[in-house]
Amino acid sequence: MFSESVKISLAYILICLLWGSTWLAIRLGLDSLTPILSAGLRFSLASVLVYIIMRIKKIPLQTDSLSIKLYFILGFFSFVIPFGLVYWAEQFIPSGLASIIFAVMPFFVIIFSVLAIKEQTITPIQIIGVALGFFGIVVIFSEDLFVELSFDIWGMGAVLLSSIMQAGIAVTMKKYGKHLNPLSMNALPLLMAGVTMAIFGLLFEDMSKLKFDSNAFISVGYLAFFGTVLTFTTYYWLMRKINIVLLSLSTFITPIIAVILGWVFLGEKFTSQILVGSSLVLVGILFANFSGLKNYLRSFTASR
Repeated sequence: MFSESVKISLAYILICLLWGSTWLAIRLGLDSLTPILSAGLRFSLASVLVYIIMRIKKIPLQTDSLSIKLYFILGFFSFVIPFGLVYWAEQFIPSGLASIIFAVMPFFVIIFSVLAIKEQTITPIQIIGVALGFFGIVVIFSEDLFVELSFDIWGMGAVLLSSIMQAGIAVTMKKYGKHLNPLSMNALPLLMAGVTMAIFGLLFEDMSKLKFDSNAFISVGYLAFFGTVLTFTTYYWLMRKINIVLLSLSTFITPIIAVILGWVFLGEKFTSQILVGSSLVLVGILFANFSGLKNYLRSFTASR
């Protein structure tokens, strides 16, 4: 029904919108749940949902030796450690500053791609696009740049480490995970992450603050299905279809979506500074996908 390029565009928009909305859902849930336990419940429920979908679609769990290794790598280095680091860090630094630091991920994707994937081409125009997008994020959240480094250095380092790890995992899966079904790719890693983080939360977080109310159920349910199952499955499907650098630029768009949703639903500020920064991000993404844009315009012109 839809052409491949339309499916890719819709999928890219989908992950940006849904991951942008997860900040609002996380904030809602943290009024009732502790951070690490909340993430553990989210991933545990997501793993069950993935398993149900796999059974319905009759998709087998791939159990060759390479797949098993990738499951463990994904489980701990894409979910448990990076998400744990970000949740922990946001106790000490503003979410805007965390967004800026995490937005260095595309730069590390470029570095790791050059080192690990010979067929992955990185052009100067893509680097310019990534730099423009990053500068846009800095403009949006520039008020959060003024921090007391002596107090926030560990939180900043945790988010930076999370970003580097996610970049490394993205390149690893691009190189070695092409044979994996996007659903099979998530089932066991999500289960590992969910169980590990839930146990960690129960052991080390303050359980007296728990409230299993409607906020908790809505937040965990939304984050499990829309913020995890749908997004990560779509993300790994896109990984097979488009340049990994372009895919990583979704990390520039999600903070913009989060700011817009905060403005709409929570009455947070939306300034000209945010508008300028968002425009720079979009221009940067156009630059990074310059060749794809040229091909699209060429095919559109030819069709007329």
